[in-house]
Amino acid sequence: MAKQVKDVYGNALYEVAEEENRFDEYLAEAESIVTALEENPELIRMMTHPQISEEEKDGVLEAVFKGRVSDEIYGLLEMLLEKGHFADTADVFSEFIDRVKAYRKIGVVYVSTPMELPAKQKKEVEERLLSTTDFVSLEMHFGIEPGLIGGMVIRIGDRVVDSSVRTKLEKLSHELSSGR
Repeated sequence: MAKQVKDVYGNALYEVAEEENRFDEYLAEAESIVTALEENPELIRMMTHPQISEEEKDGVLEAVFKGRVSDEIYGLLEMLLEKGHFADTADVFSEFIDRVKAYRKIGVVYVSTPMELPAKQKKEVEERLLSTTDFVSLEMHFGIEPGLIGGMVIRIGDRVVDSSVRTKLEKLSHELSSGR
């Protein structure tokens, strides 16, 4: 059900943004809403709590978002609340963000390494990925995962390139234990 809610409302917002040519405005608002909800999980709990009245929830929604986001985005938030889907709000806006990034050919990349990479090496990784993908630009996220020992793991969407020493050692261990 949550996937269906995410798809229906996220895609509807995308279509409105496309019709009105307001991708930039809606994208900025969607990103700030997702961030706000991630930083304040108690807001979701309150807005979905069965013992809090609809009037109180409407008041909170208005106090938090009215005048800070466009009327269309506020209307979508009201609709999610009214239909009992406020728990899916972050997923709805994330779906919209993903669609806009796909349309603009912006790749979201997660790179894990055992230690912090120097800026020059980060730039080289980004340039190499740009040259080997269809993306126009990349949103790079570098993280440290000491358990990798060496090498790196790169995730772009559902694709994973794992050149870590940990994985190579696990494969070797598996091959040795199975008698190869």
